[in-house]
Amino acid sequence: MTSLARHLERDAVFKYLLIAPAVFIILLIGLYPLIKLVVTSFQDISMFGEDTSFQGALNYARLFDDVRLWESILHTVLFTAVALPLELLLGYLLALLFLERLPLKQVLIGIIILPTIISPIVAGSIWRLLFDQRFGPINQLISWLAGSDVKILWTTESHLVWPAILIAEVWQWTPFMFLLLYAALSNVDREQLEAAQIDGAPWWMTFRRVVLPAIMPVMFIAVLIRALDLFRIFDVIWTMTNGGPGTMTETISIYAYNMAFREFEISYSSAIAFLVIVILTVAVIWAIRRVEVDR
Repeated sequence: MTSLARHLERDAVFKYLLIAPAVFIILLIGLYPLIKLVVTSFQDISMFGEDTSFQGALNYARLFDDVRLWESILHTVLFTAVALPLELLLGYLLALLFLERLPLKQVLIGIIILPTIISPIVAGSIWRLLFDQRFGPINQLISWLAGSDVKILWTTESHLVWPAILIAEVWQWTPFMFLLLYAALSNVDREQLEAAQIDGAPWWMTFRRVVLPAIMPVMFIAVLIRALDLFRIFDVIWTMTNGGPGTMTETISIYAYNMAFREFEISYSSAIAFLVIVILTVAVIWAIRRVEVDR
């Protein structure tokens, strides 16, 4: 028995030795930058000097008085609050459509998900060209429909810039929602749906009692992934507007980038980045606990 226990112990040690290199690399890649970020946020490194001594909570105190920072957070939250439900709704409607028998269904699905494999930088550049006031096909199409020359400044007019960004973002990431929800809806118990239909249950009751509980786990993961992506959105907005006009489309990620690589406020930008990490971590923990409580 003692020999068997020693044998099992050696096996356990051997397993840990096998995974140790992978764990070390993951910690090195993920943990070291985080530690470096936190350390830098308590220093005073900027274009005017490099003071690596401990500065206390100086940079974090500065966060509370930075109006531009809170405006960028507000932009980010509002954009997320609009784009996320829109992507979810359109993705769900597309998934419902493709549950039916359609000709060339697989080909159409392949075409629909093409935007998700495009780099966001490329997607933003494409839409910037499409919205170009002189040569963009969108303005040309509107001019053709209006019967006169129309030049709409999509990426510079304050009341049009956010809708333009929203169109680009929804175009690229609605297929992601569609793909996950289509897979989830395909696995809904058909017998329960047929039973609800025979009993004469209205569509909203069928959705609430049968469909929603079945697709909730997948929908939760999809919403969580997209919410995190939207909160740290950078690429599409940067290529379309550079955060302009002025700071109107400046999100928290763009603001942190500007502070770090344009104004060279390295320590302060580290504090901003750590704030974003804290916000996202709290949001994820809250969401996961909320789902566990609902279960």
